[in-house]
Amino acid sequence: MAKDLEIGLLRSFVTVVRAGSISRAATTLGHTQPALSQQVRKLERVVGRPLLHRSPAGVSLTRAGEELLPFAERILALSTQALTETGRTLTGRCGVGLLEDLIASRLPQALADLARLHPGATLEVLSMSHADMRGAYDTGRVHLVLNEVAAVPAPPRWTVRRPLVWAVGPGVEVADDPLPVVLFANTCSWRTSVLDALERAGRPWRVAFESNSLVGVLAAVRAGLGVAALLPANLEPAMACHDANALPTLPDVELGLARHPRSLGDPLIDAVETALRRML
Repeated sequence: MAKDLEIGLLRSFVTVVRAGSISRAATTLGHTQPALSQQVRKLERVVGRPLLHRSPAGVSLTRAGEELLPFAERILALSTQALTETGRTLTGRCGVGLLEDLIASRLPQALADLARLHPGATLEVLSMSHADMRGAYDTGRVHLVLNEVAAVPAPPRWTVRRPLVWAVGPGVEVADDPLPVVLFANTCSWRTSVLDALERAGRPWRVAFESNSLVGVLAAVRAGLGVAALLPANLEPAMACHDANALPTLPDVELGLARHPRSLGDPLIDAVETALRRML
């Protein structure tokens, strides 16, 4: 008999990954922690491989989990869009400004799926400096901006908190003194929060590498230059830190979405905003 991937199990899995722990995901979904753990294990039995590394500090993806996650997110997004968009045709243009760390996640794929459902619509996804994003927003090229709350160009319509996790390069000893750290350049607001967490924990550190792009930070971690703080969606399985007590707990990142007032009431931009909310 052919195996099926149940929507409910996929939703539980994706929520756990986004929350970074089973307990936080259980609160989000209104489930008990044992019930949610049982759902994830049921999905693992269907897939035939473990999907998550579990530790007291939270969860991280196994290789199988990394492979399944984009499919799970797309299935959930398409299911929602199919229910809400069937029989409705959207046209026009929507510009979306995203934090670079979200560009590397599954959000652009969800937007591409939305565009595929509405071939008469044009979606443009941009990642740029705060100043350039402000200019694009002011001129109307960008209608929606999803970024760190401090960087959105207008008061956010809604906000959400996301955890940061440690990424550890191959061969890096997390007990090293000082700890080699890979950092985003000074324009990244959570740089200070990460260094503050190390200071509070009494961990001496040194800057091993810094870059103003996620691509540069990931390349440095892959090269084994040090540890870095990432959003869970950008953590590669080989980078996961499996010793919960080896590094200090990292702060959450607060993301916010701003919408240009001239776009209010536009059905296409309404649909894109709804898709972003559901993905986050």
